[in-house]
Amino acid sequence: MSLTVQDYSNYLLEAEKKRDGMKPLTELNPHLTIDDAYQVQKETIKRKLEKGKRIVGHKIGLTSLAMQQLLGVDEPDYGHLLDDMKVENKGVVSFNQVMQPKAEAEIAFVLKKDLTTKSITIADVLEATDYVVPAIEVVDSRIADWKIKLPDTIADNASSGLFVIGDQRFKVEDIELESIKMKAYKNGDFVNEGTGKDVLGHPAACVAWLGEKLAEVGGSLKAGDIILSGALSAAVDMKPGDTFHADFDHLGTVKITFSE
Repeated sequence: MSLTVQDYSNYLLEAEKKRDGMKPLTELNPHLTIDDAYQVQKETIKRKLEKGKRIVGHKIGLTSLAMQQLLGVDEPDYGHLLDDMKVENKGVVSFNQVMQPKAEAEIAFVLKKDLTTKSITIADVLEATDYVVPAIEVVDSRIADWKIKLPDTIADNASSGLFVIGDQRFKVEDIELESIKMKAYKNGDFVNEGTGKDVLGHPAACVAWLGEKLAEVGGSLKAGDIILSGALSAAVDMKPGDTFHADFDHLGTVKITFSE
């Protein structure tokens, strides 16, 4: 019996409810396409909205060449940010809220204008941006042991978990976004670093890509949206009791702790 979009969505929602990773969708159906996977993502988000959750923005994944090569793709992917995914800066999160989290440092954009056209430039993104803030994305997976292929992560809302944004807002005209340097730390120990150039050459290029992709499917970026523009360095595994923080030149520090 062939599985439907609703079946795949049920499968992922059950994994999330039980906090028990499932087999990859691509094992259940090796012919699952990227378009199929986005339909699964859309169905799952629709169900969460029906339960009262609210979309507050989007996240962009696979913005680094290394991650694209790992999954055998040549462009990023995207997922939705919901209101219940947001964690206050320096907040403490129960490990019961996640399954197999990894933390990444990113630059987040908050828009003041809609971006609706099918052709969007970096300049368009900067002009539409209200402010930028430093951010942490906690990626997570409903697929056991992160054994994912591209359709798996797309269907799973681009492996979204939680996100943190910094306290202070910065105007894009005051910052050279592609030159920003970031250093990441786990439990106070340095783990990796990156710059704004590490995401498609410029963080705003990622937002432009997202706006164009959404336009292809009849969507758009909206004023007020929070956009996580992509990880500036490799994701870091998190366990109960761990703290992750990232220091950004000019933008300050963001931090998250997972309780025991």
